[in-house]
Amino acid sequence: MYIYNAIDQSIVDARVRQFADQTERYLSGRISEDEFKPLRLQNGVYVERHSPLLRVAIPYGLLSSRQLRMLAQIGRKYDRGFGHFTTRQNIQFNWVKLEQVHEILADLASVQMHAIQTSGSCIRNVTTDHLAGVAHDERVDPRPLAELMRQWSTLNPEFAFLPRKFKVAYNGAVEDRAASEVHDLAFDVYRDEAGEVRLTVKVGGGQGRTPRVAPVIKTGLHWRDMLSYTEAVLRTYNRWGRRDNIYKARIKILLDALGPERFGEEVEQEFAHLQGGPATLAASELERMTAFFGAPAYHGAASGDQDEARHRLADPRFNAWVKRNVSKHKRDAYGAVTISLKPLGIAPGDATSDQMDAIADLADRFSFGQIRVSHHQNLVLADVARSELWTLYQALETIGLSEPNVGLATDIICCPGGDYCALANAKSIPVAAAVQETLAAKAQDIGTLAIKMSGCINACGHHHVGHIGILGVDKKDEEWYQILIGGRTDTKTALGQIVGKAIPREAVAPTIERLTDFYLENRSSGELFIDAVERLGKAAFHDAAFQTETTQTSPSPKIQEANS
Repeated sequence: MYIYNAIDQSIVDARVRQFADQTERYLSGRISEDEFKPLRLQNGVYVERHSPLLRVAIPYGLLSSRQLRMLAQIGRKYDRGFGHFTTRQNIQFNWVKLEQVHEILADLASVQMHAIQTSGSCIRNVTTDHLAGVAHDERVDPRPLAELMRQWSTLNPEFAFLPRKFKVAYNGAVEDRAASEVHDLAFDVYRDEAGEVRLTVKVGGGQGRTPRVAPVIKTGLHWRDMLSYTEAVLRTYNRWGRRDNIYKARIKILLDALGPERFGEEVEQEFAHLQGGPATLAASELERMTAFFGAPAYHGAASGDQDEARHRLADPRFNAWVKRNVSKHKRDAYGAVTISLKPLGIAPGDATSDQMDAIADLADRFSFGQIRVSHHQNLVLADVARSELWTLYQALETIGLSEPNVGLATDIICCPGGDYCALANAKSIPVAAAVQETLAAKAQDIGTLAIKMSGCINACGHHHVGHIGILGVDKKDEEWYQILIGGRTDTKTALGQIVGKAIPREAVAPTIERLTDFYLENRSSGELFIDAVERLGKAAFHDAAFQTETTQTSPSPKIQEANS
């Protein structure tokens, strides 16, 4: 992983001192709330329902065990003994005190971390595939490019006050595990026939009030022009983006107004002046950055297939855990293990300080001291020898984190919702818990199913791209929920569509259960839920979810015909 040099450290340390001074002046009344707001936001501080919230940056989701232990310590010392991992591969602390935030930032700086640009109208935390560097289908490891983008965009004065927030993602594999097409700016990284690294550029994706799938505006961009082209995109956005209406200020709205072709032309005009200029990347710089992300010292031990197979036969739960939580690795003797932060009864994405400490120990023991954060709100040990899977599984059982549910209906993505967030229209956590409890017994039978929930239209829970999405809405000061189906973020990214009218909280879990029961009754052999939605049509699922219980159990003649 990237290691700070003296310049990096001095910048972060100076930022801590600067924010300490800004906070002291605000608390003493020398600067106003309006003056302080942009300052706190660009240091990751929100004012939430009950207390300030601090969002900490985890660039492209990569942590060292030392850094995770520091996050655990912060949870104990400054919060209530836990942290919440987010869909932006960050972590949030929900119960901090404003007068102590600069102390937290100082602790973070001591382990090469910060909260810079985790909020505000700026370039946010750069994300990528949580399996980057180890994925079996990877074309190019995107982390060196993501780190170059992070360094270039951090505290870049020209883009510190964009029309609205700006999110960047990288995908370097065949399967898009970075949800790149719902980002403001995304790069697909690949090699051309000559072996040169190239990028496909997508702009204007996003969720929230006006969800959009990003169109491609350029193909074949050489890696050395990545920052120059990004500068052209951002200058075009700064020039044409709306600043008179916060709801129409995102770059996706500009794409709607100009059209992708016209927007691409404007970017090309800017790029013509920038190409070959100061932001052009040198080969030596890419080589230097790539060296930080070299492969660890893998041992040449046998894969442990026989030992693994024996334990899988003897222990059905371990067998399910290997099937669901262990991903294929570039090296046959290794696997990438996802630690589910979705055990029943726990807010999705939450981890206690004790659990974070324990996971840091497991990372040192089993995965070269590194941890990944996925946008699914889980943690990943990316380099575990298959011969050690059984031992790791037993260790995870002792800390309550061996749930074999990655990718299943109980692996719900969920924002903090009305329990914490001042913007939320409805609570998310208790609804997610009810859905988990309702579907737990049949989750393995249902198979892969992405349920994603947001407490408001800002879509922090990615409800637009869930196979089933749940959105909290306000109706006359009461909490209601809309159900969406058909969203996805794989090689066929699509936005979900609302089915039926909004329903009260107590109806959400039964409605989701009717959707899954209809799928189980009508699926073809080996067919996933999302594929059944596309084959049978959303209308059929709508009828199953919202018709009376006396008529819902028998599929219609049309459905029977489709299954024949």
